[in-house]
Amino acid sequence: MEKTSDAPDSFVSDNINNNGKVDGQSDKEKSIDDWLPITSSRNAKWWYSAFHNVTAMVGAGVLSLPYAMSHLGWGPGIAVLIISWIITLYTLWQMVEMHEMVPGKRFDRYHELGQHAFGEKLGLWIVVPQQLVCEVGVDIVYMVTGGKSLKKFHDVICMPHCKDIKTTYFIMIFASVHFVLSQLPNFNSISGVSLAAAVMSLSYSTIAWGASVHKGRQPDVDYGYKAHTAGGTVLNFFTSLGDVAFAYAGHNVVLEIQATIPSTPGKPSKKPMWKGVVLAYIVVAMCYFPVALIGYWAFGNSVEDNVLISLQKPRWLIALANMFVVIHVIGSYQIYAMPVFDMIETVLVKNLQFTPCFSLRLFSRSFYVAFTMFVAITFPFFGGLLGFFGGFAFAPTTYFLPCIMWLAIYKPKRFSLSWITNWVCIILGILLIILAPIGGLRTIIIQAKDYKFYN
Repeated sequence: MEKTSDAPDSFVSDNINNNGKVDGQSDKEKSIDDWLPITSSRNAKWWYSAFHNVTAMVGAGVLSLPYAMSHLGWGPGIAVLIISWIITLYTLWQMVEMHEMVPGKRFDRYHELGQHAFGEKLGLWIVVPQQLVCEVGVDIVYMVTGGKSLKKFHDVICMPHCKDIKTTYFIMIFASVHFVLSQLPNFNSISGVSLAAAVMSLSYSTIAWGASVHKGRQPDVDYGYKAHTAGGTVLNFFTSLGDVAFAYAGHNVVLEIQATIPSTPGKPSKKPMWKGVVLAYIVVAMCYFPVALIGYWAFGNSVEDNVLISLQKPRWLIALANMFVVIHVIGSYQIYAMPVFDMIETVLVKNLQFTPCFSLRLFSRSFYVAFTMFVAITFPFFGGLLGFFGGFAFAPTTYFLPCIMWLAIYKPKRFSLSWITNWVCIILGILLIILAPIGGLRTIIIQAKDYKFYN
């Protein structure tokens, strides 16, 4: 296979013939596509879409929603939750529709859709950096979440006589699982892990709001803003916008998930995919709104950035919920890591001419897991990381980049409903990307003052 002249060419997808082979594609190129994780399997069912999307979306973010409410307040908080749910469902629908907008062609990866909308080179450089920041960022946050939840499980189970063990060690224990699971070849091979993770997300969300109801409204509960200055209140508000954005972040892997579903002209993949997305969003609403509202009702502005930390009793139930979180973020980590693995392996095999083999996959994926583990144990600032990554990374790819692509490709009539809707989403998304990272970075700086590295 000849070496490509530049990076964008290695990511382009072309028309597929009746034999399932891309036009002009050699047998060697087809064998490479059959080896890459995104294009290697297309036999998923519609319910795969449902639990993959639940696993991708309902993760660490749901546990921070009561904390976000404490900085947003009742009115703005409820409004932000509802508006985000509607906007992200709309932009997710757009991406599902655009997956096969060109007859005989599938945009199996987010950057391939970007290339169609903005051009081969520009589309690649617009989408890939944002998508990588999102997926690597969420994997780092999930490393932190998994380690902290393991530590919480340990502390609850063995209290009051437990020996204090550093969070660093728990993050390393959590990472050790991924050195094994990361060797699973593609999305369909992790479907069992993803299903378990989706069930766990519904389970620990129910425990979170159910235990909050059982604990009841605290006698000293305060629903006022926690910060004592106007500046602090505003910056906390910005951080919480990022927390909410992080909670609605499944778009970065939606095209890759849809790529695993079979498609024919009579039965396009968008129909089963959309069915799964709708079910996933119903589950999202069942998880997010009760946790956010009841958690805030019970604890007010004293709630922790992970609501399970605020809950101490019953001990066995809180320990169980934390273990559910661990199982869930194991699946979520793999969902977000799979497109990264695909990008890394595409560059190694198509650009650098490495031979597709197990040893290449073992090295590249283990290196990625080690990298996310190292960053997580170095900067385990859970709340600040959510706000920063939520605004800086997830707002573009979730809230407004699909809208920009839609306008560029379909060119709806100016001032039509579609045109107005997309521009409203774009404006709100741009405000989010400007405001949320400011608050998130401030939170990281404040938490870092007293932090001891590798504690």
